[in-house]
Amino acid sequence: MFRLFIHYGIHFLIPIAIGFLFFKEHRTRVILILLAGIVIDLDHLLANPIFAPDRCSIDFHPLHSYWAIALYISLVFFSKTRLVGIALLIHILADTLDCWLLALETH
Repeated sequence: MFRLFIHYGIHFLIPIAIGFLFFKEHRTRVILILLAGIVIDLDHLLANPIFAPDRCSIDFHPLHSYWAIALYISLVFFSKTRLVGIALLIHILADTLDCWLLALETH
């Protein structure tokens, strides 16, 4: 249960917190962009099974690969893509922590 709270808390609460704390003028727009980072989970549809609670997404699914993560990091350096990059990195952070917690559960 703790793992689920951390995982989905980062996916949903962190984008909302960032919007409220750092983007007061465009709060709603920023929060929606940051929440849209969840869209990279569409690559789960390529896996069989689609959902496996004991599977680490990082470097398993194409949009969670190290190459994709490098692209997400590069997006942060350009003002026009910065929010999208942050959104995708928040998603990767959530999934990375989920992988670490999964590893702790299985050992």
